[in-house]
Amino acid sequence: MAVNGERALQLNYWKEHSVVLSLEAMMLDSQASKLDQEERPEIISLLPPLEGKSVIELGAGIGRYTVELAQKADHILAMDFIESAIKKNEETNGHFKNVEFMCADVTSADLKIEPGSADLVFSNWLLMYLSDEEVVELAKKMVQWVKMGGYVFFRESCFHQSGDHKREANPTHYREPSFYLKVFQECLVKDVSGNLSELSLVGCKCVGAYVKNKKNQNQICWLWQKISSVDDKGFQRFLDNVQYTLTGILRYERIFGEGFVSTGGIETTKEFVDKLELKAGQKVLDVGCGIGGGDFYMADTFDVEVMAIDLSINMISFALERAIGRQCAVEFEVSDCTKKEYPEGTFDVIYSRDTILHIQDKPVLFQKFYKWLKPGGRLLISDYCKEHGTASLEFHAYIKQRGYDLHDVDAYGQMLRDAGFDDVVAEDRTDQFIKILQKELSSAEKDKDAFIRDFSEVSLNSNLSIVGKEYC
Repeated sequence: MAVNGERALQLNYWKEHSVVLSLEAMMLDSQASKLDQEERPEIISLLPPLEGKSVIELGAGIGRYTVELAQKADHILAMDFIESAIKKNEETNGHFKNVEFMCADVTSADLKIEPGSADLVFSNWLLMYLSDEEVVELAKKMVQWVKMGGYVFFRESCFHQSGDHKREANPTHYREPSFYLKVFQECLVKDVSGNLSELSLVGCKCVGAYVKNKKNQNQICWLWQKISSVDDKGFQRFLDNVQYTLTGILRYERIFGEGFVSTGGIETTKEFVDKLELKAGQKVLDVGCGIGGGDFYMADTFDVEVMAIDLSINMISFALERAIGRQCAVEFEVSDCTKKEYPEGTFDVIYSRDTILHIQDKPVLFQKFYKWLKPGGRLLISDYCKEHGTASLEFHAYIKQRGYDLHDVDAYGQMLRDAGFDDVVAEDRTDQFIKILQKELSSAEKDKDAFIRDFSEVSLNSNLSIVGKEYC
């Protein structure tokens, strides 16, 4: 097989770093042992149940994940293109009779794997050693190899290097997460019957071990599920394709301030966060974190650890980009709060701004919040509500079109009490937010020439109309 320039470069790079087949050499970091101890169980916990399943492990290396997968799955095909590494893997894990070892290059046209033969295709630090074109082609192979309903998982270094080992040359591709999202979202594969399959994003998050130990959000992993291309992706697709497009997020941020996509920006964030009496080392869950402005403020100002989740892929993509170089303990994740589970008593504070109006079954969600909080923990929510009485037909039409679930302030407070919360304070802050909104709208009008130049007049009118309706 002929080796192209990209593959030859990567082959030489890994031959150089595989002379000593140690954990430090593979992870290219002096903290490898500590990071490995923390990240391995974290990564494995993100995978679907593997009992009785078949796994293809790409870029298996010396086998630090092979051993974990072999203890759970029915069959593992562990593959790597460095012969010495896969031999070391076999020496270490060959006693597992459910593991098959293969020295092969995933980019090779000669690689033959039966379509639909795997329940999970797993890779850890592989795609960043492939060219853009090779990533696109491998994504198609992954979709073909995995069964319908099966999963694809990968973890990559994004934006910049994490390991502290010095390297004379470094051909690694430290891409933006949006590259991987685009490639895998747009990957359509047709089977022999002509049926189209694609990947639906199950989750995307920072690796917490790196956030904790290095305050580094650039280690990112994705879990995708293979579905029929006719399956409905529902609300997440609405958020990213309609309400919060990439351009739409930038337009909201222009009005509400850097890091924010809803009324009040940093001004109300400071006011509301002060009510939480945060203390260094506390753990905060931000539900509907947007592009991270509030999370960065809490982590930087109070030295707290923040788990920030949002259902919008676009929001988290922006948040990850904004996290570059900040050195703060904020972990971002694409996640549906109604499906997410955390151990009981995980958080000191749960914080949510202008998000829960999207949730239909609020009582069940509030019960989850109560369980996730430590004894004495605090919950702060700001959200859109409705007044007592009959609203206009126009308002009803707007609420229906946006898919909002609104309640009056008293009903909202009672739902929290019913979930078990004590000392519930449910306040109507409409007058305050109208004043803030008027100030923001006035500022947007003054800056309209720049706004129109950067976006368009149609965009300006659309955003001002939407923002205005939120408080009508």
